[in-house]
Amino acid sequence: MSINIALDGPSGAGKSTIAKAVAKKLEYIYVDTGALYRSIALYMIEHSVDLNNIDNVKSALNGVDLRLAYTDGSQRVLLCGEDVSDKIRTPEISMGASRVSAVPAVREFLFDLQQNIAKESNIIMDGRDIGTVVLPKADVKIFLTASAEERAKRRFKELQEKGDSSSYEEVLADIKQRDYNDMHRDIAPLKKANDAVEVDTTSLNLDESVEVIYNTVIEELKKKPDNSDKLKEDALGSRDNEGNGFLRGLDVRPVDRSHKLSPLRMFIYNLLRFIVLFVYHIFYNLKFIGKENIPKGGSHIFASNHRSYADPVLISLAVRTPFSFMAKEELFKKNIFFAALIKALGAFPVTRGKGDTSAIDTSLKCLNKGRNLVIFPEGTRSKDGKVGRGKTGVALIAAVALVPVIPVGIVFEGKLKFRKKVTVKFGKPIYPDELNISSTSPKELKKLKHTIMNEIVDLVEADNPYINNSENE
Repeated sequence: MSINIALDGPSGAGKSTIAKAVAKKLEYIYVDTGALYRSIALYMIEHSVDLNNIDNVKSALNGVDLRLAYTDGSQRVLLCGEDVSDKIRTPEISMGASRVSAVPAVREFLFDLQQNIAKESNIIMDGRDIGTVVLPKADVKIFLTASAEERAKRRFKELQEKGDSSSYEEVLADIKQRDYNDMHRDIAPLKKANDAVEVDTTSLNLDESVEVIYNTVIEELKKKPDNSDKLKEDALGSRDNEGNGFLRGLDVRPVDRSHKLSPLRMFIYNLLRFIVLFVYHIFYNLKFIGKENIPKGGSHIFASNHRSYADPVLISLAVRTPFSFMAKEELFKKNIFFAALIKALGAFPVTRGKGDTSAIDTSLKCLNKGRNLVIFPEGTRSKDGKVGRGKTGVALIAAVALVPVIPVGIVFEGKLKFRKKVTVKFGKPIYPDELNISSTSPKELKKLKHTIMNEIVDLVEADNPYINNSENE
């Protein structure tokens, strides 16, 4: 069961910005429904479809392929395979979105997508009819508003920063026209749900608005008698830190660590490993520390900070047993040659932004075959060498599989270049039984995740002249 937060309000009230910030604090998925309608409008405009002709709009929907993707923790909108997240933020598209949102076929087209996301994950969804139509049973409903003049002022500043030439008067007129259209349309008009909490942000800045909405969500959740203690704990930040719907119901499935890879495969792998190691020593000033902490066998998780695309290779060069590693699914769509290369190196795709249980199953299969598994808990590469906030996925797999985790710290300054000094540090294995990990509950996973990330941070920061320790999280 997931927790759903509905955030409704007029155009320019700051719903998207505030919802995104609150979702981050709660570690929920943020769903920008306005972006979906804007994308439909963009498609119609680019294909010269008359937005006033309902039949034409309905017919054109057959060509729309619309998906939400989550890259580095941010929602991106993919329209027919193209990232249109920036193209949809113009006054023309805003007006177009208002028109297409009044078309029943468009709302029906998007309705199932929105509800499926809400069923799978803890989410904050913003729009104009979320609490009244899309999620009428949302756990918390908030109606966010501000004066038309204040909303126009905010939108005008935003457009100026993007280089848009629209005047304040034009933006204000657009805001007022959208308000009228949204409130007077026949299908799902903009209105406050009877059980929604109204919050006026006219006199509040962004930080104040975020704090008010966040506190409102927490207080409203506490009032719900039908929310179990587990759900309340989830809402207060003890859920999956990937921003995903928490992967509940996963039983502990200890890996059979007695399985060994065939001697022939090991021979070929280590022969290739020594060749690549020789080449890497030519290209980089490469040094390994803590090799005594590397287990001789397989079925271990190596959890590392993420500095470059070469990280899986850098780690595997010091380890005798072949690796598999998770890679975001977008990498497999870059081109067929790159996809074939990383697959050959042991990569398998993981879908970020939602609970991807198939990635967990694949991880367990790799571990059961006697392979090691590399995971980058940060989920994205660090450009400055500082270790970012870890995600719970590594702890989840370790807890399900009951296998040791070897923390890894990869250290170098700036970008990875020819003859760059690169240090790969291996810490002592962390065993789940040392922390009495016996379940996949949020509290257990958070405890294990913090332990793993602290070890990685210690490895990266120890004797590292490139890091200002006081600035690290």
